[in-house]
Amino acid sequence: MASTAIYPGSFDPLTNGHLSIINRGLVIFDRLVVAIANNPNKKPLFTVEERRGLIQGAVGPNPRVEIDSFDGLLVDYARKRGTHTILRGLRAVSDFEYEFQLANMNRHLLPDFETVFMMTGEDYFYISSNLVREVALFGGDVSGLVPANVYAEISRRFQRKQP
Repeated sequence: MASTAIYPGSFDPLTNGHLSIINRGLVIFDRLVVAIANNPNKKPLFTVEERRGLIQGAVGPNPRVEIDSFDGLLVDYARKRGTHTILRGLRAVSDFEYEFQLANMNRHLLPDFETVFMMTGEDYFYISSNLVREVALFGGDVSGLVPANVYAEISRRFQRKQP
């Protein structure tokens, strides 16, 4: 039986840390669904469709990776997909506290729901999408923090906003 996990997140933008988790997740799971969370309460830099394209461009053609999006609760999306395992990356102790609460809430809502935690590689533990956006907004170099295609799009996006 093939194992599938959902790797959910906003991916706004996709970072090298996210890409590391995807690649390392493929060592453990036969298939990975990279599920872009559509949160209407946030003001994203990229639309869901743009994020989908950026993730696809970074991952390349890989039949073991599916890129999808969802609205609402992750457990509802997982139930609809027939997948009850999610993959989450952890950067620091503060991540663990939040993720631990989230994992337990998900198991409360869907008892056979499992969360697999993977430590982010030491090269990427300080990277977050929020930090990348903020550094890029103020003209900092984020080229080593995101895949090349994402960097090109961030550069284009912020150049347009300059007076």
